[in-house]
Amino acid sequence: MKSTSRIKSCAIIGLDSVVVEVETDFFAGSHKFNIVGLPDTAIKESHQRVSSALKNSGAIPPHKLGVVVINLAPADLRKEGVVYDLPIAIGLLAASHQVPPENPIFLDSLFVGELALSGKLRGINGILPVVISAKKQGFKNIFLPWENAKETSLIDGINIFAVKDLAEVIAFLRGELVMRPMGKEEFNGVRSVSGFDMRDVRGQEHVKRAMEIVAAGGHNVCLIGPPGSGKTLLARTFPGILPDMTMEECLETTKIWSVAGKIDRKAPLIRERPFRSPHHTSSNAALIGGGSNPRPGEISLAHRGVLFLDEFLEFPAKTLDCLRQPLEDGIVTISRAAGTVTFPARFILVAAMNPCPCGFATDPEKECTCSPRSIIQYQKKLSGPVSDRIDLFVNVPRVDHRKLAIEEEAENSFSVRERVQKAREIQLNRFSAEPVFCNAEMGNALIKKYCRIDNQSKDLLMRAVKKFNLSARSYFRLFKIARTIADLEAEQSIKVNHLAEAVQYRLPNSIF
Repeated sequence: MKSTSRIKSCAIIGLDSVVVEVETDFFAGSHKFNIVGLPDTAIKESHQRVSSALKNSGAIPPHKLGVVVINLAPADLRKEGVVYDLPIAIGLLAASHQVPPENPIFLDSLFVGELALSGKLRGINGILPVVISAKKQGFKNIFLPWENAKETSLIDGINIFAVKDLAEVIAFLRGELVMRPMGKEEFNGVRSVSGFDMRDVRGQEHVKRAMEIVAAGGHNVCLIGPPGSGKTLLARTFPGILPDMTMEECLETTKIWSVAGKIDRKAPLIRERPFRSPHHTSSNAALIGGGSNPRPGEISLAHRGVLFLDEFLEFPAKTLDCLRQPLEDGIVTISRAAGTVTFPARFILVAAMNPCPCGFATDPEKECTCSPRSIIQYQKKLSGPVSDRIDLFVNVPRVDHRKLAIEEEAENSFSVRERVQKAREIQLNRFSAEPVFCNAEMGNALIKKYCRIDNQSKDLLMRAVKKFNLSARSYFRLFKIARTIADLEAEQSIKVNHLAEAVQYRLPNSIF
């Protein structure tokens, strides 16, 4: 009689998963429980959880089987986490014939989950990419903890069995219990209402216009002005005018948050565009991501949402330079000795900064106390490559005290979001056959295809490039901004007034 079994599980690497075979064998001798295949400490400790869970579920515990060997294959891939508790337990049950070892369910099923000592299954992090990867690799079934059920409810094409405890799985494999796969939920893009509204912002109409363009096209923006001018409040109101997320965007974002362990199990699907606001003392690893087993950083948690960097130039220069690749390519690549992991990082950067160390260089009412040298040194913290990747630079002046006293409400976020939503729908239709969601994601080939301009606009563009010494990257970003302005007006072609408005947002030096 065979005393071996092979149960399939998975290892999470970045946002992907690799199939891991949990091979189990045992033979007579003084009891030992050996796990091989580069397991980490959490996996090595699983024999204690598995042994108690089996005993408390009415099964024969491992210490009565003799010498137990568990191999996690492939052996050269480092395994981490607690996802292997359930497959190890099932492997022991199958190897010892406590459940039928030739059950056909083992051929096309994945098992993942952490076991409590009582046999109850606990939820794990990163379950969404596991299910999506299992579906892509042709698995028909996946057994996972009940706590993770809601997180995977939108995935079809694979049978998802949400399990409460080990005893339930044992009864199912013995044919004593009928289990049915979870039903699938329909995608619902309902979003909650943000606590900040643009109607609360007095004045700053030109800044609100710029933020509308940013939201409509997914562009990056830098707000420059003295303290108390409303930069932070404008940034806080920004999520309220962003368009609704598509299902693809929701799943992309939820995968990242799931791997990072930041999912709310009661409402796991990310339907709101993320708003991340790390402090300027944050480390590179916190912002970009990292660790021996790389985890997503703030820029990846802001994927398809907003990364708000307040006091922009207070961040270390090396940290700001780390934003170059994400701002350009929408991804961040983290290399370690064990391998390389890539996380998505397609976010809207909203940066807020003072024009000088004291903050009042552009304030007509309060005198700046900084020396010319200190102002130049301060502004040099914003390097050319990073500056080149920011689409719009907007001056945020001090608000006139008379406007603060006006009781009449300004336009609310809902009205602005309606215009933004219409512009974004135009872009989704335009790019339906392209691998992009919005104008900011266009490459040069798509710019040539969708951003044609007439001779008058070309003349204006050439004069702007020559006069302000704009780089090639700035040149192409002007097309993207102008395309967004045209979309807000539902215009098929880019006109000279659209390009003229775009040019005024690409001149950082003119507002310092």
